[in-house]
Amino acid sequence: MRLNPFNTGNINVRSSGGGGGVPGGKAGGIGCGTIVIAAVGYFVFGLDPMQTAGMVEGVQQGQQQAGPANTNEQEICTSSEYAREACNGLQSLNQTWAGTFEAQGYGDQFRQPTLDLFRNGQVATQGCGSATSAAGPFYCPADQTIYIDTSFYDTLERQLGAGGDFARYYVLAHEYGHHIQTITGISSQIRSAQQQNPSRANQLQVLMELQADCYAGVWAGKNRNLIEPGDIEEGMQAAAAIGDDRLTGGRVSSENFTHGTSQQRSDALRLGLQGDDRACDRITNIG
Repeated sequence: MRLNPFNTGNINVRSSGGGGGVPGGKAGGIGCGTIVIAAVGYFVFGLDPMQTAGMVEGVQQGQQQAGPANTNEQEICTSSEYAREACNGLQSLNQTWAGTFEAQGYGDQFRQPTLDLFRNGQVATQGCGSATSAAGPFYCPADQTIYIDTSFYDTLERQLGAGGDFARYYVLAHEYGHHIQTITGISSQIRSAQQQNPSRANQLQVLMELQADCYAGVWAGKNRNLIEPGDIEEGMQAAAAIGDDRLTGGRVSSENFTHGTSQQRSDALRLGLQGDDRACDRITNIG
């Protein structure tokens, strides 16, 4: 995908090199949207994907203080090709979603998230506890930050068979989708519905994840002039690779799925590629 080079004046990015937080703290939370936590646990550490997802889906009670972070955007964004790519993607996502909010008359509601890039370590969030690299990419609504261990991209390609820059952009755009859900109030609505009807908690979480997949597609669909041959295929391959059915290999019943099947995730991404975010909104329209 041919994205413009990042401008540090247009993005909020930092790097937490690990440490800080409370030992045993958990990152994420209902609505935090850990895109491939299960994939990392299953393929790297041999953990049951649903157990791994549960480890990082509970919001830590109270605020946890993050450790020292590098806030030199230029230094962070040029530290590796993955970092440079992520910063380019963040800038494009900011521009696309800011324009979408403005066009619909909600420009004052839009807020940029922060991107925290780290590698092979532990990261402490401001509100969602701490997490190790095993957690995979996730979004913390308490500090409105996307956390990505860039070493995960190696796992995505080598162990999940989903390589290419668009697969990596899909990961970032999915987590950005959870930020959209936070600032629009969708995530709060889903959390409330889950508390009122615990028996549907997993089903509602799947809807959250599918909508984030759809939002990732919206970003790409609104930037089709930048898409190169093979990009869409890379995204579809990544979406299919992290479906709950494929990750669990039939070992977990469908009612325990938390992210959606390979087909559901691919379909949600494909729906978003039409470029209409309102179509994505209908996914979580629970009445």
